[in-house]
Amino acid sequence: MIDFWSNLHPVVQGLLKGLAVILVIFPLAGACSLAERKISAWMQRRPGPNRAIVPWFAYVPFLGRFLQRLGVFHLIADGAKFLFKEEPMPGHVNKLYYVLAPALAMMPAFATVTVVPFGAYFNAAGDAVPLMLANVDVGLLAVFAVSSLGVYSLILAGWASNSKYPFLGGIRASAQLISYELSLTLSVVPVFLWINAPGTPGTMSLAKVVEFQSLPGFWGGTWFLFLMPLSAFIFLVALFAETNRLPFDMAESEADLVGGFHTEYGAFKWSLFFVAEYSNMLVGSGVFALLFLGGWNPLPWLPLADFVGWLHHLTGAAWTIHPLFVGLLSIAIFLGKVLGLIFVFMWVRWTVPRFRYDQIMKLGWQKLLPLAIANLIFYALAIALIQQSAS
Repeated sequence: MIDFWSNLHPVVQGLLKGLAVILVIFPLAGACSLAERKISAWMQRRPGPNRAIVPWFAYVPFLGRFLQRLGVFHLIADGAKFLFKEEPMPGHVNKLYYVLAPALAMMPAFATVTVVPFGAYFNAAGDAVPLMLANVDVGLLAVFAVSSLGVYSLILAGWASNSKYPFLGGIRASAQLISYELSLTLSVVPVFLWINAPGTPGTMSLAKVVEFQSLPGFWGGTWFLFLMPLSAFIFLVALFAETNRLPFDMAESEADLVGGFHTEYGAFKWSLFFVAEYSNMLVGSGVFALLFLGGWNPLPWLPLADFVGWLHHLTGAAWTIHPLFVGLLSIAIFLGKVLGLIFVFMWVRWTVPRFRYDQIMKLGWQKLLPLAIANLIFYALAIALIQQSAS
């Protein structure tokens, strides 16, 4: 199978990788939208979506009613509605940029997926081989560079709508994202100062961060969440702002903008903005899990290699060390952490009230940014002292 893939033309490989991203991210984004409604209903002590069902599926014993109560058929109904609903085109909009904005929102969200490792397996030499579509050494830099382009879709949607409230939503989004990108970037610098010791090749690879959290010993197996809790907190808060999630949803803010930058949108184009939002949440949660939660390592001080060895010793089965099983196991562990973080996103949305716009700007510039700078200075000095004493 590996030889067959290697012999394919690079263009064919690129097309297949792009198709794989679409086939994975679209269903996951749809599942997140369903989970959001069910979680909000659970928090508010109401049933949530539980009535739609395919007629013939109602006759399937137990399973049909179970899936109906779970709300699965609402997801199918919503997808079909957005796909086949009549596309509105207001007469006052700039049509070219109005249509371009939703597509522009999707491109960065899908492009960043390619450089995020989502699992690993072990080769014949026992080395961990990360599973990712594009194994580049500047992985995190690529995520930050490409994801920052997503703000242009919000600005373009607000401007092309030729309407007051969408335009204000686009301006708010651009100011907010620029404000919190600085703190987001500064929060991860201590992590790479820690793993890039003097005399070693410098790297920005997310896979190397996980590899560093898989080393033996107390400090080697410690997740960066425990080594750098303030960095993790700053990154998570900035991630909420970067994805326009409550309490940072100033780009939409239904209370005073009627819906914000997407007020003039409907049907499939409207849904693309929210597929992009959930995609950014998934990618952001994946990056957080890689940086601070050990990636595909199941527990602190328990790397994947030791866990697989324990399973093999317990069962004695050869399939427990097969690369396919190890790869699937690592993906399951990583995906579990990502879904846990997605739950945190939704939990905060339905718990914390929305900030005012001036509060968001004050938090970003006067609180979070100085905190990120102080955190960076502290760890730069601490890491320099540790490395000096070790040498």
